[in-house]
Amino acid sequence: MSNQPILVILAAGMGSRYGGLKQIEPIGPNGEIIMDYSLYDAYQAGFRRVVFVIKKEFEQEFDEIIGKRISRYFSVQYAFQDINDLPYGYNNPEERVKPWGTSHALLAARDIIDAPFCVINADDYYGREAFQIVYDFLTEIEEKSAESKSQYLMVGYKLMKTLSKYGHVSRGICEVDLQDKLIHIVERKKIVERDNKAFMTEDDGQTWEEIPHQSTVSMNFWGFDISLIDYLKAQFPTFLDQALVENPLKAEFLLPTSIAELISAGTVEVVVKTSHDQWHGVTYKEDKPQVEQEIQKLIDSDVYSSPLWEA
Repeated sequence: MSNQPILVILAAGMGSRYGGLKQIEPIGPNGEIIMDYSLYDAYQAGFRRVVFVIKKEFEQEFDEIIGKRISRYFSVQYAFQDINDLPYGYNNPEERVKPWGTSHALLAARDIIDAPFCVINADDYYGREAFQIVYDFLTEIEEKSAESKSQYLMVGYKLMKTLSKYGHVSRGICEVDLQDKLIHIVERKKIVERDNKAFMTEDDGQTWEEIPHQSTVSMNFWGFDISLIDYLKAQFPTFLDQALVENPLKAEFLLPTSIAELISAGTVEVVVKTSHDQWHGVTYKEDKPQVEQEIQKLIDSDVYSSPLWEA
């Protein structure tokens, strides 16, 4: 087993709201995709191993666009999220086409992950600070004793820095104590920006509730030790028992919800460190020009070279 931290990139989701495989849409001046900038920042922080969680049918295209190119810098491995990858005795509903969520995606890499690891989304730009924070944390993780809690890390962002002007987004809204420990996290599915304020709805827009714009949110940027994999394995059947009865076609096994359950049970402690970098993402097609402009500003400020990898 190597102790070299692993970067796990969740890239199995098709961009349903975006209308395509947005993870491989170019946003840099030389065809760079968002993942290029995340990988570059991760490399600068010290990461040398990467695991991409993708759908099997996109393996060849994905490898041509990003995998082979960055294999000069990283040890590259693939894990495949399969909707039918369920515990023994469970079956996927015939009409379900939606993947089972981010915790399930992470379980797809359960046989590869053998060291402390960072988890990120493929289609989010996080900024360099976050990668340095999590790499430093992962290299200092100590093997927990039987009596101690697992220690995890979440890199948080301020809500108003993570919204789209073109539609709703999903965010994990966090409650953090004075010692920067995560108390609770709840996934909110529909959050919109109006007049420089954030609002959420849980009844398809019939009513709206304002959320403080400085709320800390999870953008699925985590640092874990390998204990999380066993915790997720244990949670998944319980999730399925409920999901297959209540919402078999759309229920998702989500990482923020999994972590919230572990915190509530007193099993883990999660330290929250807030990144000062600006988050960028392409949730909708209309977001893309803005992200392209922001990347160009970073290039003009000498944060990145152009081309990125050949510099």
